[in-house]
This record gives sequence, structure tokens and C-alpha cells, in this order.
Amino acid sequence: MAREHIILECTEAREEGKPVSRYMSTRDKRKQPDRVEKKKYNKFLRRHTLHREIKG
Repeated sequence: MAREHIILECTEAREEGKPVSRYMSTRDKRKQPDRVEKKKYNKFLRRHTLHREIKG
């Protein structure tokens, strides 16, 4: 199977001293060989921020 589960973590929360927000997602290894970046809502910062894939 080519799809794998990934964890997305907020990039801005640690800089501001807030708890990080994390999301679960999936990606296709063949179509997206690089790490995934998505704009997601961070409830601790109360705004949309950039979330990057972390090792999981």
C-alpha cells in the first residue's frame, strides 16, 4: 500500500511559548516523496498556521 499516516505539527507555537497543535493525515509516498506542509487551524494561537510533517 502506498499511503502512509503522518503527523503534522505547528511551526509557530514553540516560538511563542504555546502548546503545539498536531494533526493526523495521510499522504501518497509515490506522489509526495517530500515532507508535507499544510495550513491548519491552531486552537492555542486562535489562527491558521503552517503545519509540517514530523517523523513519526
